[in-house]
Amino acid sequence: MSEVSLLKQLARSLMTGQLIAASDPYRPHWHLAPTVGLLNDPNGFIQAHDRYHLFYQWNPLACRHGAKWWGHWSSVDLVHWRHEPVALLPTEEYEISGCYSGSAVLNNDKITLLYTGNVKYADGSRTANQCLAEELPDGTYQKLGPVIPLPEGYTGHVRDPKVWQHDGLWYMVLAAQTPEIKGKVLFYRSSDLQQWQLISEIAGTHLNGLKEFGYMWECPDLFHLDGHDILLCCPQGLAAEQYSYLNLYQCGYFVGELDYQQGRFPHGEFHELDLGFEFYAPQTTETADGRRLMFGWLGMPDDNELAQPTVKSGWVDCMTCPRELFFRNGQLYQQPAEELQQLRQGAGTTWQGNASEAPLFDGVSAELLLDVNGPFSLSLRDNASLNWDGECLILTRLNWRTQETESRYWFGKLQSLQVLLDSSALELFINNGEACMTARYFPDPIQKSLHFAGTGTLSIHHWLLSACVIE
Repeated sequence: MSEVSLLKQLARSLMTGQLIAASDPYRPHWHLAPTVGLLNDPNGFIQAHDRYHLFYQWNPLACRHGAKWWGHWSSVDLVHWRHEPVALLPTEEYEISGCYSGSAVLNNDKITLLYTGNVKYADGSRTANQCLAEELPDGTYQKLGPVIPLPEGYTGHVRDPKVWQHDGLWYMVLAAQTPEIKGKVLFYRSSDLQQWQLISEIAGTHLNGLKEFGYMWECPDLFHLDGHDILLCCPQGLAAEQYSYLNLYQCGYFVGELDYQQGRFPHGEFHELDLGFEFYAPQTTETADGRRLMFGWLGMPDDNELAQPTVKSGWVDCMTCPRELFFRNGQLYQQPAEELQQLRQGAGTTWQGNASEAPLFDGVSAELLLDVNGPFSLSLRDNASLNWDGECLILTRLNWRTQETESRYWFGKLQSLQVLLDSSALELFINNGEACMTARYFPDPIQKSLHFAGTGTLSIHHWLLSACVIE
């Protein structure tokens, strides 16, 4: 379909659906969500020209997966955002089934996008091209076409290029699948972003000491942090265990040391990045002041997302908050980006005492900092709950498709907890980011309160959070 035809359909979708979506009581106040339609992976996260740019997988024409576009927001401070022109639409033969996920780099002072052009055939087969697009002065993007065809020896499931520069050369990690249906991460090198050399498989099933470890590793991201090389990835096909790997697909990381010349990445064991229900396809960038920031998709593909009550209002899913990454005590820590403190209204409210005597707090758009000493529970608007028994922190919610309760778990010594709440999204940061639990939930909009109980003592600091600005 031509770009003009797609843009006409976009205009109709926005004109008929924007007000309905905006009035949905489950609409986030400060998490980024699609104006209409379905959002998934964060793409092209970069700080360039004194602004953060966050692109995203988007189907603006329906609440379903399909031929994805690249939407685009930008911000000076991660709080005040503006809509930018749509960056990519699937109009060319090499991307006709969707402009799939990818990344962004600054090349010759221009933001350059590298993305997967997805092509599906009538017989059920598919292929993939890794493509370039370059920023134009008016904020739109000119497609430069494919630069990596489908590599030999892999199925059509090759996607999600993440590119960075090191010692004057460009490098890429790319998700791939072998004909034996094993997930791999490919490693490429280029001097100009146009001509790419496949160096090796650096990670995946049957590599670096792993046995069977999934049939596809989506959305790889490799970066250096505090003296270590970190590979983020989303393995699909891991068997659930009693307290781990409980989501349909997993998201986690390996810590290792990348040999750029030999294309080797010896690494340790796999760690889940988030222990909640919905967290997938994270992407990071290094900021001008040296921080490593990350957005994730607050969703989970192929699971319950299309049963969300927001579908009737014409929109689905949102981003996580921006998080800063640290490497401490042999693992990744995550904390909300410090810029989010701008959302706090005033000095907030403080309280100390027995959990069972705590007052009610508003939990629609709010932040809580808790210092914990002893068991407690927290009811989150009567639709989700936290329970700490001294050994295990359990996050429980009501599944909106089955109406059954389901739980996720963290074991350790709980000292502090940061709770970020936003209408239908919650993000928990345990012990200053030692672990995280992220989820969607859909309470009765009339129910706004948080209820504490238990014998433990708590120190609570509570803020109401303002809405972010989207122009």
